[in-house]
Amino acid sequence: MRFHNLAMEGGAPAELVLSTRDDRGVEKTYTRAFLPPCRLILLGGGHVSQPLCRYAADLEFGVTVVDDRPSFANAARFPDAAHIVCDSFVKAISELAITPYDYVCVITRGHRYDAVCLRQILAGVMPRYLGLIGSKRRTIELFHLLEEEGFAHDLIERVHTPIGLPIGAETPKEIAISILAELIQQRSSRSTEREAERLALTSHEPELLAYLLANREPCALAVVIEKSGSTPVPTGAVMAVNQRGGIVGAASG
Repeated sequence: MRFHNLAMEGGAPAELVLSTRDDRGVEKTYTRAFLPPCRLILLGGGHVSQPLCRYAADLEFGVTVVDDRPSFANAARFPDAAHIVCDSFVKAISELAITPYDYVCVITRGHRYDAVCLRQILAGVMPRYLGLIGSKRRTIELFHLLEEEGFAHDLIERVHTPIGLPIGAETPKEIAISILAELIQQRSSRSTEREAERLALTSHEPELLAYLLANREPCALAVVIEKSGSTPVPTGAVMAVNQRGGIVGAASG
């Protein structure tokens, strides 16, 4: 067993590489990825953002709310937000430094602001999820405009619109639930680019990662590499046991 790239820097995953041999002596390598906390950026602090922030925070998204109006971007309105930014969308997006691991919802108060946000995002690093609220007609018009301005068609095609899963949502809370459902779907999906034996969880398990980073003493690692049926922990779960019997993490119920 060996450690590899355990330092989680710049929002990138840390990895624990486990090399072992099966009963026939064949060596196998498993990669356990510790993903960074899922950052959800809400561009717009309107009526949909309020319940979406609350629901998403409850499901372990680190929510950042951005709005250029002090009456909308404040802690009283978004008590569950990890960060609140009251500034122009262009400046806020630039300073937030979006990564490929982020989730971004463009839910501003108007078509003009939607365009401002998309221009800034499409010109930089694409997030894992980019959703846009708005009517179908206005969205088509905006996409045509962006293509005329030189933005690549394949990038524009990656924007999820209409935002959220089609559950017939009408009220702000219902729309927030439909958006959150799509976010969960994206967070849970496995990339086809991952190797068949690459194990990655949606939770970053900060206590276990901190332990592995801070302690160089010998320890035993139990890793769930396969499961069947209903189990209390997912594939990829890790538990460390030190020489004194101290346990960090969990590999069973």
